[in-house]
Amino acid sequence: MTGGPILTAAQMRAAEQAAFDAGVDDYGLMETAGAAAAAIIWRAGHKRDALVLCGPGNNGGDGYVIARILRDRGVPVRVAALGESRTVSSQRARAAWGGLVEDVMTAAPATQLVDALFGTGLARGLDDAVAVRLCALAGAAAIRHAVDLPSGVESDSGALLSAVPHFSACIAFGAYKPAHLLQPAAGHIGRLVLADIGIAVPSAVHRLGAPLLSAPVAQAHKYTRGLVAVVAGDMIGASCLSAEAAARSGAGYVRLLANGPVPRMSHAIVQHASLDFSRAKAVLVGPGLGRDHAAWERLAAAATAGVPMVADADALWLLAEKGLGDLPPPAIVTPHEGEFQRLFGDLPGSKIDRALAAAQQSGAVVVYKGADSVIAAPDGRAAVALGASPWLSTAGTGDVLAGLCAGRLAVTGDPFRAVCEAVWLHGDAARRAGAAFVADDLLESLPAAIAARL
Repeated sequence: MTGGPILTAAQMRAAEQAAFDAGVDDYGLMETAGAAAAAIIWRAGHKRDALVLCGPGNNGGDGYVIARILRDRGVPVRVAALGESRTVSSQRARAAWGGLVEDVMTAAPATQLVDALFGTGLARGLDDAVAVRLCALAGAAAIRHAVDLPSGVESDSGALLSAVPHFSACIAFGAYKPAHLLQPAAGHIGRLVLADIGIAVPSAVHRLGAPLLSAPVAQAHKYTRGLVAVVAGDMIGASCLSAEAAARSGAGYVRLLANGPVPRMSHAIVQHASLDFSRAKAVLVGPGLGRDHAAWERLAAAATAGVPMVADADALWLLAEKGLGDLPPPAIVTPHEGEFQRLFGDLPGSKIDRALAAAQQSGAVVVYKGADSVIAAPDGRAAVALGASPWLSTAGTGDVLAGLCAGRLAVTGDPFRAVCEAVWLHGDAARRAGAAFVADDLLESLPAAIAARL
């Protein structure tokens, strides 16, 4: 389920230093990285003319290697630099290029632009004039490649330190950096490609990958496949959406616990007026629950039922009011930004850092939702989802995700795995639903999303 490791700038530097200490040559690594990037650029642009922008450090050195290899393949390529190269390896790469080096500020545009000005570890934005020039050259190019990271991006947080154009593709070296997946930087990257440069990059934080699901065994029945109890409240439609999602998640049985009238829904979902958690493998509480004393009593009943719990929506509001100590392990919480702030306060660091701190603080698996959803476990594992459909920004889609989390929890018994599977399936269902869908439409797409991962 992992789609590649994610490393901070410091972690990437440590991985590279470990490789150097083991005998890897600094310039040899630059040649490897440049060759990998050049192969990707060649496949995308073939012999279209290219302009490679090179900075003064090793990212610029990668650019010189790229330019030389593209030239050797017959690409009409020019190089423009921001001054002289300052590292030994980048100076070697510039010498190996051996051709004319233009000034970034006066170079003419080309069909392809390769941004190798600054990569991982940038601490401040580009000078205004340079940022304007980069945007102008990018705007004039039909294909725009960023080497390692777009220049002007803070690699650990995804913040934009200066104006950053949109790139057709970004080539990550060795490992993804947080900025490849976190907003707002991720919104400036089209295709994201991970280039193997031959060094070990161990990490407990990964890009979320496609899950490998299992079909029920021949001897399966509704209870072995997992029973999900969904606690309803004042807004019954929300819990109905969750129950419907849980019913399509792979779980064998869904019980909707509602003490009032229920609108028409799938006949396969069993309705109970009492809070019956018997034989349940997972309980979901929060969607449409309400925030009054009766809602708190229903949340407390779910929390003390001895069943792994998913807390969403109003349950998170109540827990923020009364304390996370009422959350029994193993549990899953699914806050969006506002709910996260109410639950955990203004934590420091990147979104990944905040999600991990929240998971450690609460003892729960945290789904920190958004266009760049982060899934974090108390043991330090994390996964970051990329490319969520903007059409998910509509009422009820969170209820569907909560139902999926509960359903996969009932199936797997593993909160972190369950959430990773649920977030992936939710995103794939949205992709299949297309544009301008409502939450109910996601339900129709879920079986196909699951079938594709069997």
